[in-house]
Amino acid sequence: MAPVPNLPKDPDDDLETYVGLEQQQAEEQARARGWSTVRSLPPGAIITMEYMAGRLNFEVQDGTVSKSWKG
Repeated sequence: MAPVPNLPKDPDDDLETYVGLEQQQAEEQARARGWSTVRSLPPGAIITMEYMAGRLNFEVQDGTVSKSWKG
């Protein structure tokens, strides 16, 4: 089995603070807090489940973040 690479550490951030924010405000705040990639998706979007260190995902409904998760 191949060794696990040394992944960069994710920012120390409370992901629940993004829920309820407008999409643009949440994206700007996430980048300012050190997330290298910010991805906003509509509810029920089909996405791959690979983990990407430094990525923060938002589910956005009617312009407002309804869910957030890393990877």
